[in-house]
Amino acid sequence: MKYRQLGSSDLRVSEISLGSWLTYGVGVERDAAAACVKRAFDLGVNFIDTANVYGRGAAETFLGETLAGVPRDSYVMATKVFFPMSDTDRGLSKEQIAKQLDASLKRLRIDTVDLYQCHRYDEATPLDETMGALTEAVKSGKVRYIGFSEWPADKVREAVAMAGVAKFVSSQPQYSLLWRKPEEDIIPLCAENGISQIVWSPLAQGVLTGKYSPDAPPPADSRAGSEAMGGFIKRLMAPETLTAVQNLKPIAAEAGVSLTQFALAWVLREPNVASAIIGASRPQQVEENAAASGRAIDPALFARAEAALARAQ
Repeated sequence: MKYRQLGSSDLRVSEISLGSWLTYGVGVERDAAAACVKRAFDLGVNFIDTANVYGRGAAETFLGETLAGVPRDSYVMATKVFFPMSDTDRGLSKEQIAKQLDASLKRLRIDTVDLYQCHRYDEATPLDETMGALTEAVKSGKVRYIGFSEWPADKVREAVAMAGVAKFVSSQPQYSLLWRKPEEDIIPLCAENGISQIVWSPLAQGVLTGKYSPDAPPPADSRAGSEAMGGFIKRLMAPETLTAVQNLKPIAAEAGVSLTQFALAWVLREPNVASAIIGASRPQQVEENAAASGRAIDPALFARAEAALARAQ
């Protein structure tokens, strides 16, 4: 496993990180989830990403229980705040950040979150209030560093320009061979300001593994075949998209890797990306994904893959 610096922080994170959206505490049976976490640690993954809203606290609770007894300095824990936790609890107000942070720490069974991220931008709260609350969280010692996910570029610029507040060290965008929007403004903006990308859905929720055929229903044990986990994948399941992805397999084979590893290595080719977050329901998936770290692949093969997908979109 290779490691990269997370923005302007002193955190070094594994190129492959383990996420918990739709999986741990929710869609994956507990023993299987615990086995995935253990295998990830065995392979050198040191970065765990979660959020308070995943399972309305269930993912954080699972991780807190699973990591009990694991040396705290051996892993980097990231969680998030914004989405509703009740009919009245949501957003990035000073009150909510303080309340939700304490609740996350309790569920995770830790004293400090290494990376606390704003899960989306809160249009209902003034930016200076949000940044002030995050700064207080850092000063209190409950948070080491802060980040954001899917914020508009203009709001990132405003936050970066503020004096006397904690500085963002990470951005968490959706980014993959099938979703390249961050290249337009977020990645260049962040690269200029000491902010790294932590990429979610680098495999387009599994579509870029090539396991979905345009001519057959999804496997029953896959995300697309799961009622609990398949709600967000439908837009990626167009036959022309699945056909184009199948056509990437020979390119990956030419590179000497699986299509999964090829897609992850493509994300990691971007210097501003610190880590690619994977979701896994079996330890074997963790092994397959972790093997993408450090892969050197001819950029010409990446260019061929990009062109093949562009023609299908």
